[in-house]
Amino acid sequence: MTYANSAQMPVLFVPHGGGPLPLLNDANHRELRSYLSKVAETIPTPKAIVLVTAHWEEAQVTLSSHSHPGMLFDYYGFPPEAYTLSYPAPGEPQLAETIASLLKASGIEVRLDNQRAFDHGTFVPLKLMYPEANIPVVQMSLVQHLDSSAHIAIGEALASLRTQGVLIVGSGMSFHNMRAFFSGDPKVLPRSQAFDTWLTDVVTSGEHHAKAQLIDWQSAPEARFSHPREEHLIPLHVCFGAAHLQTSKATHQFSGVLFNTAISAYLWS
Repeated sequence: MTYANSAQMPVLFVPHGGGPLPLLNDANHRELRSYLSKVAETIPTPKAIVLVTAHWEEAQVTLSSHSHPGMLFDYYGFPPEAYTLSYPAPGEPQLAETIASLLKASGIEVRLDNQRAFDHGTFVPLKLMYPEANIPVVQMSLVQHLDSSAHIAIGEALASLRTQGVLIVGSGMSFHNMRAFFSGDPKVLPRSQAFDTWLTDVVTSGEHHAKAQLIDWQSAPEARFSHPREEHLIPLHVCFGAAHLQTSKATHQFSGVLFNTAISAYLWS
């Protein structure tokens, strides 16, 4: 399936916060909730959304292909209302097929999953961004190896979707160290800021070596402190891949503090 050509859509990377907390009026998430609730005002209304979630890893790129995905409450220890949330946006099986074809044309292994439900990496930000739940969503997994170069290539294969009215969203966290979130250590904030500053400089600079820098992200200041495991960063690599050939630099659209750590969102227009 292809959509009629339209103005080029942006690409967006957002932090999705801690579990369902942005949807439960958690005070720590006030800044992030406010941003996510307003970000759609800065974006043309998409015909469909491809959301790359940090909370789904497979041996190969996997796409949700059910016409009405359910809800996957992939968290525990939260109040009962966290398990009654709903986000009844439709799936788009034909778009999933189109994406699979694009990936295969670039030599990237891919499969469809008609059972996969929306995990919280998907429904938390989208419920705030598009609460009407009336825009079709295809959810995309990461590949288990979490290779940064491979995920940029995945994004590059998706770039043509931008001219078909499709919004590509990466949902992760620019900082994700669970131990640091709750440590109370005063050094955590400046250490997280060091990585956040580096990341922001790379994606907003428009420099030709930004791709190489993102591939070698582990050399950044406080890289492994900020991401002991990189699954929450890698959706950004997919976003960069989808954007950089047409849009060399991102806008630093949101900068906030969550659990005493610096977090950021980026928009490639």
